Amino acid sequence: MAVLQIQAAPFFASKNRAFWNLQLAGWGAAFLLRAVSALANQQPFDILALILVTTITGFSISLILSVIYRQLIQQQPLVTWGLTAVVLFFAVLLHASIDAWVQGVYYAATRDTTFAQRLIGLLYLPLTLLGGWSALYYAINFFLTVEQQADRLERLEAQATAAQLAMLRYQLNPHFLFNTLNSISTLVLLKQTEPANAMLTRLSGFLRHTLIAEPGSQVTLAQEIETLQLYLDIERMRFEERLRTHFEIEEAALPAQLPAMLLQPLVENAIKYAVSTQEEGARIALTARVIGERLRLTVEDTGPGADDSPRDPSAPPVPGRPVSTGVGLANIRNRLAQAYGDNHLFETRSEAGGGFTVLIEIPFTRADRAGEVAAPAAPGVGPEIGNPAGGSDNIVPLNPPQRTIGTTA
Repeated sequence: MAVLQIQAAPFFASKNRAFWNLQLAGWGAAFLLRAVSALANQQPFDILALILVTTITGFSISLILSVIYRQLIQQQPLVTWGLTAVVLFFAVLLHASIDAWVQGVYYAATRDTTFAQRLIGLLYLPLTLLGGWSALYYAINFFLTVEQQADRLERLEAQATAAQLAMLRYQLNPHFLFNTLNSISTLVLLKQTEPANAMLTRLSGFLRHTLIAEPGSQVTLAQEIETLQLYLDIERMRFEERLRTHFEIEEAALPAQLPAMLLQPLVENAIKYAVSTQEEGARIALTARVIGERLRLTVEDTGPGADDSPRDPSAPPVPGRPVSTGVGLANIRNRLAQAYGDNHLFETRSEAGGGFTVLIEIPFTRADRAGEVAAPAAPGVGPEIGNPAGGSDNIVPLNPPQRTIGTTA
């Protein structure tokens, strides 16, 4: 039998209910305190009627004050505090006048006092009760206002973060889309409909994986690699044997969670600066390992490496070498900072003899559901990324037996 979990709602979740709870509890406590004090001093029991009338009077006047204060609290501070003092003065005077009249009726046969004497003698009690009530009313409302402003600020910051993450995720390289669509157009013109259809299917699958994920969402490493395979299937049709890949993924790393579309920009960067700039192409290697409580991701290529020498922005680009816009790696760095703060590592290394490496370390978080470990491959998409020659490289099946990860010949 399922048991419903009862979660306590915040006390001020409903301001109206909280007001009445505090109102009844406060004035009830005041009545109880005065009643106990009177009985302890051996007062007659009928004095409770007098205390009850006085308590009901204060309760009623405080309701009127709440309506007035609700309007005053929205004014400028000087107006609020000035008018509050005036309203409180007349409220205390009214409360004391009613108490003086009631006590005059109650003690008419035993005490010979004037109305003014009773009024002056009873001012302290309404002043204490209504003054404390007013202070508590403003304190609670100012506290709730500050809480609402803090919640609103937190929501705005969360929305700004989500918008920034969405902007970073959706900055797809226009050159990639242009080159892919241009390749499809060329295949259509050459009446090679089957390759064109396959490339279009892979492109639609890749864009679907890219756009359906919510900004700032987390996916497993296995799901991220499935999306990366769709992208590589497209690029492999363009570069053919020039694009060689090698994935070395530990089994323990497959269920690790990471920001969606984190690896694809790194591989795209390697293709742009390593594969496309060399006639013989380049080899791109992706390594994923779990080291303690950290997930280490490494993307390496055998390209010419990064050119660290300063370059004049007005100088013409070097022939055969694409001009870096600095967007891809900066986006990854910003996304990691948004997701993990200072609890991450992002490093880039360029060897003197060629080659470029990107190293990422993030906290290792296992997926909550075991079913997320292996994401299904898109139907009819591309050849397997493996070692057709049956080499001895480390091969990890993501969704056996349809798809494996390894090296290309």
